[in-house]
Amino acid sequence: MTMPYYEALDERFAKYIIPVCGMETLHTGMRWAEGPVYFADGRYLVFSDIPNNRMLRWEEESGHVSVFRYPSGFSNGNTRDCEGRLVTCEHGNRRVTRTEPDGTLSVLADRVDGKRLNSPNDVVVRSDGSVWFTDPPYGILTDYEGHKAESEIGGCHVYRIDPHTKEITRVADDFVKPNGLAFSADEKQLFVADSGRSHAADAPHHIRVFDVASDGRLQNGRVFAEIDPGVPDGFRLDEDGNLWVAAGDGVHCFDSSGKLIGKILTPETVANVTFGGARRNRLFIAATSTLYAVYLNTRGVQKP
Repeated sequence: MTMPYYEALDERFAKYIIPVCGMETLHTGMRWAEGPVYFADGRYLVFSDIPNNRMLRWEEESGHVSVFRYPSGFSNGNTRDCEGRLVTCEHGNRRVTRTEPDGTLSVLADRVDGKRLNSPNDVVVRSDGSVWFTDPPYGILTDYEGHKAESEIGGCHVYRIDPHTKEITRVADDFVKPNGLAFSADEKQLFVADSGRSHAADAPHHIRVFDVASDGRLQNGRVFAEIDPGVPDGFRLDEDGNLWVAAGDGVHCFDSSGKLIGKILTPETVANVTFGGARRNRLFIAATSTLYAVYLNTRGVQKP
């Protein structure tokens, strides 16, 4: 069964589609839209436009779009912490920051063992307050998404910031280009994308899943699903354990076993997604130059 904006590959996918709802175009004109994060308490969405070195704010009630932050340090991924504060990955400044209630920025991470990070890409916060982020080289490969430079670390890893000691620990070091990441609803598993194929045809283009030990270590890593066309970028989970993954032709929906059951089709490559709206049933899609949204018959597990 196919309709203009979605493709069902498994009969189970149909229950997530609301037939009377189409996919909406909320805003366009970005160069590379990324990092959408929804603020339920203010009914607005903040997202990054990396090459334009800015963050934008879309108002749900009016549809008005304004500049949230410029310059943004070539911001990429965004999330909120346990206190509702904005946490941002900055390509250009090669750091992870937190926006305080008074608008000032606190640096959560910019170096490991005295060496500058590559260009933090995406970030999630666990309910214990720990901050987890990926650090591929996209912001230092060219001057388009950051500032061209050599990697000081010499690798691309996944890190955890301890909520008490603020210590930064490398939790995974066998990725080519770690990218999007998200916890399962019970936080016992962490999903991490490897978008290595963005720069090499024979490199990974999959999502891996890890078991999270009580001390924060990652164990039993295995491939959850491969993405084609394109590479996996950002993704979010819904209440049924499905992953909604940014891909080359839209948003791919994988069930909890890793089977592709359907797609939300877009005319542009998708970079990231998030659930929002009053009932967390609206999927916001950051796709190259455009911000889209579609209502689904499911809800995201994160609390915006």
